[in-house]
Amino acid sequence: MRRSNLPAELNRFVGRAAEQDELARLLGEFRLVTVVGVGGVGKTRLALRAAGALQKRYADGVRLAELSSLRDPELVAHALVEALGLTDHTVRGPREVLLDHLAELRLLLVVDGFEHLVDACAELLRELLLGCPGLTVLAAGRRPLRVDGEAVLGLAPMDEADALTLLTGRALEAGAAAVGDRGTLRELVRRLDGIPLALELAAARLPLLTPEQVLRRLDDRFRILDGGRRGALPRHRTLRTAIGWSHELCTPEERLLWARLSVFAGPFDLEAVEYVCGGPELPSDRVLDVLGELLAQSLVAREDTAAGPRYRMLDTVAAYGAEWLAALGDTERMRRRHRDWYMGLATWCELEWFSPRQAEVAACTDVALPNLRAALELCLESAEESALAQHLAGTLWFSWVGCGRLSEGRHWLDRALAMPGAEEVVLHEDARLKALWVLGYVAILQGDPTAAVAALHECGERARITGNPVARAYATHRMGCLALLSDDMPRAEELIGEALETYREIGELNSNVLMGQVELAMARAFQGDLEGAVALCAEVREVCEERGERWTRAYALYVLGYAALTGGDHAAARELLVECVAINHAFHDLVGLVLAIELLALVTAAEGDASEAAVLQGAARPVWDSVGVPVFGSAYFDGPRTLCERQLRAALGREAYGARYREGLALSLDAAVDRALAERRAPALGGHAGARVPRPPRTGGSPVPDTRKPAGSPTGKGGEAAG
Repeated sequence: MRRSNLPAELNRFVGRAAEQDELARLLGEFRLVTVVGVGGVGKTRLALRAAGALQKRYADGVRLAELSSLRDPELVAHALVEALGLTDHTVRGPREVLLDHLAELRLLLVVDGFEHLVDACAELLRELLLGCPGLTVLAAGRRPLRVDGEAVLGLAPMDEADALTLLTGRALEAGAAAVGDRGTLRELVRRLDGIPLALELAAARLPLLTPEQVLRRLDDRFRILDGGRRGALPRHRTLRTAIGWSHELCTPEERLLWARLSVFAGPFDLEAVEYVCGGPELPSDRVLDVLGELLAQSLVAREDTAAGPRYRMLDTVAAYGAEWLAALGDTERMRRRHRDWYMGLATWCELEWFSPRQAEVAACTDVALPNLRAALELCLESAEESALAQHLAGTLWFSWVGCGRLSEGRHWLDRALAMPGAEEVVLHEDARLKALWVLGYVAILQGDPTAAVAALHECGERARITGNPVARAYATHRMGCLALLSDDMPRAEELIGEALETYREIGELNSNVLMGQVELAMARAFQGDLEGAVALCAEVREVCEERGERWTRAYALYVLGYAALTGGDHAAARELLVECVAINHAFHDLVGLVLAIELLALVTAAEGDASEAAVLQGAARPVWDSVGVPVFGSAYFDGPRTLCERQLRAALGREAYGARYREGLALSLDAAVDRALAERRAPALGGHAGARVPRPPRTGGSPVPDTRKPAGSPTGKGGEAAG
């Protein structure tokens, strides 16, 4: 995990020196500090600035959780899990994951935009603060959380000097040749009550209007709103006035786009705006120019993301636009257009997952997640749209299981399948069948076989009755996956083989089908057919190279790496497994990652560096905790760890092994991956170069894997469209 996910500052931070000092002091004395103030007063900017300046105080870094785009209180914990960069494959709820992860860390968590979810947020943060003594929370919102031990910093508007600096600086950045008389500017600052957002909106107009013109327009508007009385105005009215004044200065096209943009939750791209917001009154070929005008007026901000440039509206500006959209009577239509776009995006991403664009798809869905959540919420508001909810939740399987979001995927799939009347929607049976097999898959990876069997059995039976061979094949495949994880190799081989035969008959080829081949290879290898397993994985590797598919390729590399290790080709094994680790880490695939790291530990031991092998073993342990040891506690899956531990204890001795193991245990996930990917060093003293991989011990009456077989499974994640 990176030490920080704080965004970079896009322009110069102005003033607030006293507030920064006070915030630093409060964070030194209290574990929960909340910055409160009216909208637009600069709470978020101050909190981020302070958090960035104080990073060195916190050994485990600083993390930002933005909650403004959430609407469902149940997603608050999921949002914090995501902000912390956690991936958990167990059936544990997100609260438990957070408590477990944060229990021993010294970390600053910045929580922004919580006011509409204050009860859920306060309850969760109280629980985390009680259970995680090294956690400090810096919150920013319009109201306190009212949690015991909370210190509140009320953020006032800027003083005149800082406000003048902000106004003139932003005006020059916007392209104003000069900013005019300071006396007029002071009056403008006073009229805007020193609120940073209001000042920035005014500054954006100074390239076109003189300060006197801006002041005159504002002065007229203040009189209208305040019955002609001059003097101090309530700050919330000041901000609303500044935003309303900006709205009045917009052209009809700009006002319309502003209103329509309010349906987006979080970042959005130009193509989404053109589809969602375009229409007869705003042709799509005009959208770019109009969006550019809103950008120039500081009503929309541009930001760079892993998926490319995106745009975002400040919450206060978006809320004003939403009021106008409601006044136009167009809210529901725009929400449906928004949903339709993101359903189309999810479909495109699912198809492109089986292509060289996998990494792009992962980044795209990551950035689009707030909007995908909004689309799911709309589908779940009406029983008549239950099929759409099931379709979208099922289509996003690649995000749930391919990008480390099992818990959130389970949340949406359970809700979609439990909607009143959802079972009776016969016209959209395919959507339900897909949601069922995806739910079964997610439940398997979470270690919940009861829920998995129930979902897959229903999927298989309904597919048989309705004559849907694709859905039936997916259900059969996933039942085989469950058998593989349960040490029933003959049953796994039978079911996965049956599914693969159906896939061939109907012409199905995607990541899920290829993953099935690798899973079949594992079942055969566990039963002694290592040659057949290698042949299957070599074929998968070839197809993946042709299609540019990397995620399933990693699991084929794992099997081939074990085969190379078993044959004594340590260099080839290391090369294969290093690539496997790199791919799995990029996709947040903890199952594939931990299997590869443990196999690398065996390779390292065989190469003669017992000390480094012990470090890698220790580094793997926390990852297993996130994967769910009960799921992978079989004799087959536990084989590499047991073999390696026995070798290393013999080579190093109990105390030396324990010390090196603890060194690995203390590594972060990123550090563990860096260690696994490091250039090979010379063997340490006490190593045993050329060590043979021994036969694994017999455990609990389970069948004992042959030493020539790979001891791990590529069933960590996978799946593909159809169904």
